Amino acid sequence: MRGQPMGTPPGAGAPPAPAPAADGPDLGHHGDAEVGEGLVDLAVNVRHAAPPPWLAEPIAATLGDLARYPDPAPARAAVAARHGRAPDEVLLTAGAAEGFVLIAQALRGVRRPVVVHPQFTEPEAALRAAGHQVERVLLDAADDFRLDPARVPADADLVMIGNPTNPTSVLHPAADLTALARPGRVLVVDEAFADTTTVPGRPGEPESLAGRRDVPGLLVVRSLTKTWGLAGLRIGYLLGAPDLLARLAAVQPLWAVSTPALAAAAACASPVAVEAERAIAARLAADREHLVARLAGLPGVRVAGRPASAFVLIHLPGAAAVRVALRERGWAVRRGDTFPGLGPDWLRVAVRDPATTDAFTRVLGEILEA
Repeated sequence: MRGQPMGTPPGAGAPPAPAPAADGPDLGHHGDAEVGEGLVDLAVNVRHAAPPPWLAEPIAATLGDLARYPDPAPARAAVAARHGRAPDEVLLTAGAAEGFVLIAQALRGVRRPVVVHPQFTEPEAALRAAGHQVERVLLDAADDFRLDPARVPADADLVMIGNPTNPTSVLHPAADLTALARPGRVLVVDEAFADTTTVPGRPGEPESLAGRRDVPGLLVVRSLTKTWGLAGLRIGYLLGAPDLLARLAAVQPLWAVSTPALAAAAACASPVAVEAERAIAARLAADREHLVARLAGLPGVRVAGRPASAFVLIHLPGAAAVRVALRERGWAVRRGDTFPGLGPDWLRVAVRDPATTDAFTRVLGEILEA
C-alpha cells in the first residue's frame, strides 16, 4: 500500500469548520520539553540503550542505497507476518504520531469524535488541527483511571484510547476495549507501549488487539521508537481492515517512511526481535516494581493504580514546585497538568534501572522532607 492519492475517501464530506483551541491543558507539550543539558531524563518514555547488532546493522546497511526511493513492501510484509495479518492490513508511518494525523485528515466525515482521557495528547491535537469538534471522556482517578465502556457515548463514530495508556500506565482488559466497537464506528487503540507489558502466565503482549481481525472498525496504532530507542528515526505502523487503511493511505505523503526506518521495521518484526522484546519487558516489570516500592515509602506520594508500562503516574500535593526542585537537583520528570483529566499535583516518572531509581527517590525524599 502506498501513500498516493486514491480519490475521495468513502464517507468523506466537506472539511468541518476549524475547531477552537482546546481550553485548559497544552496539548502540544511533551516530555522532551522537560529534558535538558545535565538532567537525568525521567521525563521521556524511550528506553536508553544502543540498538543491538541485529537492528543497527540493517539500518547502517541502507546508508549506501539512499539514492533509491523507499520500497515499503518488504517491511510491510514482515510486520504483517509478525501479527498474523495480510500486508494490506498494515500501513507504515513516520512514527505513531503520523498515524494520528492521517486518521484526523482521512476521517473528516465523522460527526462525533471522542477521545478517552487522560491519554497521549497527540490524537486530540491532530483531530483539532484537522477541524474536528472533539469530545472528551475523562476517566476517574478514584477508580484508578479504569475504562468503563458505558461512559463512551453510544453515537460516537470515532473513539480514541490508549492501551497501556500514557500517562496513567493502565492496561485495560481487551474485553473492555472490544466492547467499544460497533458498526459505523472507528475504534482507534494506541498500542505504542504494548510491547512493554507483561502479565504472569500470559506470554506475549497481554490485552493487545494487534492480531484481532474480528473487531469492526478497529485501528491499532503501534510504535517502534520506545523499546528500541528509535525516537529520532520515526517509525510506526497502523493495523486494520484494508479498506480503512486505504482511506488513510490516500492522505499520506508519498515515500513518508525513509529507507533506514523501513529496515528498522523489518528487523523489529523478526523472531529474534520479538524474543528480545519479551526479555526486555520482563526486566522492565522488575524495575517498575522497584520504582513503585521506593515511591510508596515517600510521604505524600501516591502511585496511581497498578502501573503496567514503562512509566508510572504519581499524585503528590505541590507537585509543580517539587518538579522545579527536582530540576535544580538534576532530575527531569514529566509534568501532569498538560494531560486532560489531570492537574498540577500529578507527575509522570519513567522506569529506569534500580540504581537510577534509588538515586532519584533519595533526592525526591530529601526535597519532600525539606
